[in-house]
Amino acid sequence: MLKVALYNQSGSQVGDVELNDAVFGIEPNEHVLHDAVVMQQASRRQGTHAVKNRSAVRGGGRKPWRQKGTGRARQGTIRAPQWVGGGVVFGPTPRSYSYKLPKKVRRLALRSALSSKVKEDSLVVLDSLAFDAPKTKEVVNLLNALNVDAKALIVTADRDEVIARSANNLPNAKVLPVSEVNVIDLLTHDKLILTKDAAEKAGEVLA
Repeated sequence: MLKVALYNQSGSQVGDVELNDAVFGIEPNEHVLHDAVVMQQASRRQGTHAVKNRSAVRGGGRKPWRQKGTGRARQGTIRAPQWVGGGVVFGPTPRSYSYKLPKKVRRLALRSALSSKVKEDSLVVLDSLAFDAPKTKEVVNLLNALNVDAKALIVTADRDEVIARSANNLPNAKVLPVSEVNVIDLLTHDKLILTKDAAEKAGEVLA
């Protein structure tokens, strides 16, 4: 089992905690991490782009001139694609860009991201985390006590509205329950702060 230091909210080390090697101690798979990031970014695309084809453009209901005898090319409508103001051919239409990777690949990506935090010494495990009321100052004091001056992702075992609201106004801190942890958030935050319960839960679910 992998051992890391265990801290309290005051920033003092209170012992060690064992983490699941299969989740926090593997060799990160960069290819799978890349695939997971691309999948998440694709799923975030709105896909609301649209153009008007010849049937959607206003006007053009009457044949502009007779078929024969004018010396000009035959035309059926002034809203055909070759006309200025005509419809667009093969333009973008609303679509969903989202897709899914296999479950085992998604889990491997999460394990790789968590293991990379351990390898980079960017993981902090807390014995517990609780605030009496939603106060931004509480999160600031926590980050200062842990000497964290970079972007931090705080992960709790379950959704905690008090902690989440306390971090809402901080651009360098984000709070997530362990069930919502994702690869992009793990990679874009420099420090990962896990509660002991969240670390154990992640070890059980992702192993």
